[in-house]
Amino acid sequence: MKPLDPRLVRRSRAARWFLLAGGALAVAQAAAVIVFASALASLVAGFVDGMRMPQAWPLLATLVAAASARAGAAWLWDLVGSAGAMRVKAELRSELLAALEARPGGVPGFPTARVATLLGPGLDALDEYFGRYLPQLVLTLVATPAFVVAAWIADPLSGLVLVIVLPLIPVFMALIGMATAAVQRRQWDSLAALSRGFLEVVGGLSTLMVFGRAERQAARIRAVTDEYRRGTMKVLRITFLSGFTLELAASLSVALVAVSIGLRLVAGDMSLAPGLFVLVLAPEVFLPLRNVGAAFHASAAGVTASGDAFDLLAAARGSGPGAGERGAAPSDGVGASSAGPAGARPAAASAVHHGLVVEHLRVRRGARVVLDGFDLEARPGEVIAVTGASGSGKSSLLAALLGFADADGSITLAGRALAPGDRSSIAWAGQSPSLLGGTIASNVRLGDPDARPELLARALQLAGVELDPERVFGPAGGGLSGGQAQRVATARAMHRLLARHARLLLLDEPGSAQDPGREAVLGERLRELAADGHVVLVTTHRSGLAAAADRTIELEAVHA
Repeated sequence: MKPLDPRLVRRSRAARWFLLAGGALAVAQAAAVIVFASALASLVAGFVDGMRMPQAWPLLATLVAAASARAGAAWLWDLVGSAGAMRVKAELRSELLAALEARPGGVPGFPTARVATLLGPGLDALDEYFGRYLPQLVLTLVATPAFVVAAWIADPLSGLVLVIVLPLIPVFMALIGMATAAVQRRQWDSLAALSRGFLEVVGGLSTLMVFGRAERQAARIRAVTDEYRRGTMKVLRITFLSGFTLELAASLSVALVAVSIGLRLVAGDMSLAPGLFVLVLAPEVFLPLRNVGAAFHASAAGVTASGDAFDLLAAARGSGPGAGERGAAPSDGVGASSAGPAGARPAAASAVHHGLVVEHLRVRRGARVVLDGFDLEARPGEVIAVTGASGSGKSSLLAALLGFADADGSITLAGRALAPGDRSSIAWAGQSPSLLGGTIASNVRLGDPDARPELLARALQLAGVELDPERVFGPAGGGLSGGQAQRVATARAMHRLLARHARLLLLDEPGSAQDPGREAVLGERLRELAADGHVVLVTTHRSGLAAAADRTIELEAVHA
């Protein structure tokens, strides 16, 4: 685990400002400590030598001023740390949300629960990182060398002892840090697993209750929670052990300096003032190192979370949609064939100009190409069914059109190039309905609560939703059957198509949970909707929807 992630400095303006302000305050604190030690040593030595009070007042004033300056710098440190943490968290959250918005399909390796944990308690752990750890780290880098140099000037022998014993503490810190990094990573993974498991249980709670499996899942949550508790105790055990180790090393080092000074004072080989100065300064040499070691454990979660945040940003931007340039010529290997009365390329060029045109589309999922060399021309008024075996790229095709997948090629809609992530002219419904707890009407009007009632009624009629629009259901469609939830999600896509005058409707397996009769009705309604001048593209495994389409395009899996 790195003491300071360089990506944090490179990417965050607030972090750079924080480090500059911290450096200035660290210099002020170091100077205040040195002045305080010098004034205290001179004052005590002066009284031993018979100094009068009038001569002592300037030294006493210097003591008070130095102590006040140190306290003021420490107070400012707290303010700077809190402000720095808030600004860095805001910057990181904004970047993460922007990256996630550009990748609505998700980022590989970062499931929803892990992202939610990162955006919430993960980044909140940066409070400890900026409030305690970084201030101590900067103070250590500035103050410790300054104290050693001051001690060396006052007493070269004591300075030599400090130089010899000082590296022991960073060595111990490095060894302990390696153990802490491994334990903290396991703890972070345990928290992500706990969040993921809880989210899955909440999402499927109604199903678990129906089949009487809720108690088993409750036991699973208890087991994961207990594992997280044991992991927390392991982290605390290492923290206490490391604190004891650092305190012991620092105490022994200060004792060596004190014994050396005491022997020379008794022998008369050293005057009192420099001896007292070094004795006062010696604990201060080790104090920043001890504090940074203790703060390191308190901030370990923040260090891990910031690393995860930068990994997510790199994954989202390195493999996000649009990483390649649309329009680049792909390799050969066409993974699609078409059948139907209209063929693959309609002849009416003017109609196609107002529809959807896809040329040389290549879609990747990670390093794997799932669709290669795909071409399509669709006129307004057409219903096109995309079929093929599982893994042939049907859902990936829709994801590419929506900007959810990494794709190269040319996509135009109504004569305008469709930029990655531009979904203003598209309405869609995914394979797994994502419904929020509430009424059917509120879910269908999602994002457009003031839509006209006649549009709501029209969307419900087209999708075949025969339930009361004010019927209330739970999260993830709890209380609805699979077919009902699917029809509500389809109605939501149709409502968006009508309310926003979108040109393209994309439906991923809209008939998978429907009986043959409802599937046939859905096919008729899609043709009715397309007749209003929309392009309708449907993926399906079912013959009913395929038969209702104007054309059927069969995809074949791409073999590397």
